Amino acid sequence: MHKRQIALLGSTGSIGTQALDVVRDNTDRFEIYALVARQNVDLLAQQAREFRPEVVVIADEQYYAPLKEALADLPMKVWAGADAIADVVQMAPVDVVLTAMVGYAGLRPTLAALEAGKAVALANKETLVVAGELVTATARRTGAPILPVDSEHSAIFQCLVGQDASAVEKVILTASGGPFRTTTREALADVTPAEALRHPNWSMGAKVTIDSASMMNKGFEMIEARWLFGLLPEQIEVVVHPQSIVHSMVQFADGAVMAQLGTPDMHLPIAYALAYPHRLRSATPRLDFAQLSTLTFEAPDRERFRNLDYAYEAARRGGNMPCILNAADEVAVAAFLSGKIGFLAMSNLIAETMARTTFIATPTYDDYVQTDAEARRIATEITGSQK
Repeated sequence: MHKRQIALLGSTGSIGTQALDVVRDNTDRFEIYALVARQNVDLLAQQAREFRPEVVVIADEQYYAPLKEALADLPMKVWAGADAIADVVQMAPVDVVLTAMVGYAGLRPTLAALEAGKAVALANKETLVVAGELVTATARRTGAPILPVDSEHSAIFQCLVGQDASAVEKVILTASGGPFRTTTREALADVTPAEALRHPNWSMGAKVTIDSASMMNKGFEMIEARWLFGLLPEQIEVVVHPQSIVHSMVQFADGAVMAQLGTPDMHLPIAYALAYPHRLRSATPRLDFAQLSTLTFEAPDRERFRNLDYAYEAARRGGNMPCILNAADEVAVAAFLSGKIGFLAMSNLIAETMARTTFIATPTYDDYVQTDAEARRIATEITGSQK
């Protein structure tokens, strides 16, 4: 049996390390062809020793020398920089590219992989948020499949397998509500990064955890779902489900609703995307319905969590507006984590950046690059003036 050759982008992060668990448990099916990380040299070198890929790439070029030295005794190629990442995803032996890099940096390699007709297991939210139109058009043109790794999008994908896509009335994205689901607006003004990083159900990287606490994560997922499943923003509903057991639902034209349920564990959607259309056997904990006495659902509070509305606004306006939204959010989260601005100020910063950055209705790839830079510059200026 041919082992699927995987290029793993973001191998040292939360999704990347869990993907390696899946590979470790299924060595008969998968082989790591390339490992890519941003700057965690020690863990990347350790992973390279265990999985023996053909190529190892460090995105931040200042870490090239220590990585090269750490792997000097092994016969693998060691590269560095954004060009190297874009090259490695297009290499002939690669079957699947798992993009789990955080932020805007994931866009270029994802496009490069799709151009080369590679299956993309997509765990990088920002790619579809920033340039969903361009990304999905590229995939259609080359016939490359995009397999969602996010638990919510994986749930929708699983509910749609074998269904008539034209009969989809709406999709319902579930949100845990994060650590501040019941926190008053007054109290939100004073929450600390440490409090925001304590997510009740999921273990994730810092950026995603803060986005989850502010509901921006759900706004991004709505924009992603729009492109992944060919929907209008108004066909995507967000509902708060604190138990995180129902990962998302699809409502059809006849009124039927299908849901995918499971424990809050990312190994399942990662394995589903890597092995699709097959399901792998797994020892992950099973749901015990006798213990699940209550599953609750409620509408999100858009007064306290304004980011959701900004995401819908960006999706409705289209063009480069979601790219502006994403860049502003990356600056806002970094500023909050470093103590420069408060929790509620993140939403103010995003709204002001959206208002001030140049709007382009039909952007090219180069426009996205310029928009991202302009929005970051404006957001950073605003942050400086808010001190």
